[in-house]
Amino acid sequence: MKDLEPLDPSYVQEVLSRPPFTSISGVINVRDLGGYPSITHPGKSTKPGFIYRSAEVASITDEGKEQVRRLGIKTVFDLRSDTEIKKYNAPLPTIVDVELLHVPVFQIEDYSPEMMAKRYQLYASGKTEAFMELYSQILDHGGPAFGSILRFIRDHSDHACLFHCTAGKDRTGIMAAILLKLAGVDNVAIANDYSLTRVGREPAREKIMERLSKEPLFASNNEAALIMFTCREETMLAFLDLLDTKYGGVEEYIKNYTHLSESDIAVIRNNMLVSSHSLL
Repeated sequence: MKDLEPLDPSYVQEVLSRPPFTSISGVINVRDLGGYPSITHPGKSTKPGFIYRSAEVASITDEGKEQVRRLGIKTVFDLRSDTEIKKYNAPLPTIVDVELLHVPVFQIEDYSPEMMAKRYQLYASGKTEAFMELYSQILDHGGPAFGSILRFIRDHSDHACLFHCTAGKDRTGIMAAILLKLAGVDNVAIANDYSLTRVGREPAREKIMERLSKEPLFASNNEAALIMFTCREETMLAFLDLLDTKYGGVEEYIKNYTHLSESDIAVIRNNMLVSSHSLL
């Protein structure tokens, strides 16, 4: 399959050098969720330099820490589980003047061998319906974690934040989709943002494959491991449909799973949007 093959390095470098990607040394797949037009609020776009997404920050360098501060990021939210942090020996670093909060989507009990085997089998299939089962699990478990990020945005209109999981694809991708959908961004643009992780992860390809090689399912099935790299737009479009049909849309999901009110949602949306003219 073509989307399982390594990407051309010059293409990767070119894409990573321009928005929405930004550079934090030691961290991959970093991008700004600002600059996306809102179709529900004409004349407005998501605020640049306000909300960032990435892969894990455990290997951030001193230069990267300085870049975080220069970006104005005050809080980093880590969506990884305790199990992942221990398994990969990738604890949260310390960054001066930046608060790093551990808000796991999945708890330790969600990482039993049986549950992980099933989860990896779903990933390995590469089928859209399998990803929807996985993404339903994230939505069902992620309310408290996602609520922490939403409350920060509600309460800090002038402080930037960053959220991440391990690779910055699935849990991070769903959180990004929730925010962009709430801001009224078009589904196609949200799906495109999701697909950019295919490029954003490429610099860590060897590291990711080395980790997966230690999992029994992937150790004997290289193609299944490579499927973990896929970030197809149609997957995100299917997820957005799932969010509407199973969860009643983004606002109903937020109210039911994070226990935020309609007035909270209005403040969050307002804090995320700026005049599109100010971006010219």
